[in-house]
Amino acid sequence: MSDGRSAPAVAEAAALQTRGPDAVPVELSINGVTHELRIEPRVSLLDALRERLDLTGTKKGCDQGTCGACTVWVDGRRVLACLTLAMVCEGHEVTTIEGLASGEELHPMQRAFLDHDAFQCGYCTAGQIMSAVALLEEGHASSDAEIAEWMSGNICRCAAYPNIRAAVREVRDGQRGGASAAG
Repeated sequence: MSDGRSAPAVAEAAALQTRGPDAVPVELSINGVTHELRIEPRVSLLDALRERLDLTGTKKGCDQGTCGACTVWVDGRRVLACLTLAMVCEGHEVTTIEGLASGEELHPMQRAFLDHDAFQCGYCTAGQIMSAVALLEEGHASSDAEIAEWMSGNICRCAAYPNIRAAVREVRDGQRGGASAAG
């Protein structure tokens, strides 16, 4: 009796079934370093980073995709690591806050966050910085309103938003050759 699926669909479903529910080998490229792990298919990227690779800069806030504390990049795009399965990152480059600096040299956004005291408790800072850098690369920082809108997925419970926007403006203006912008 046929269930209506094509032969390629049946083959694809069979291939997926071979990768779970038990731990399977997964190869992840994190901050330019390849890591080989054995994880269950349901392990989130956040849990793989924090619990398996000891990369604890990415924070677990809500574990529901609403706070942004777990923001990392996959192939240069912002993603919420708590909602992303680690397995789907195979073959992609993951960048975390630990991979942002160049050796001992802080990324300009990290430096700006320090200079503008753009954090208080610091819990959301890694996700805020990862989003802020991506925001500039996406071209969404022409005004404070635009910065606030495109950073709205990153919550700061300490309400350091004015300082966060000041840090983003500083880096934005430095990229423009130091031109002062009213933002």
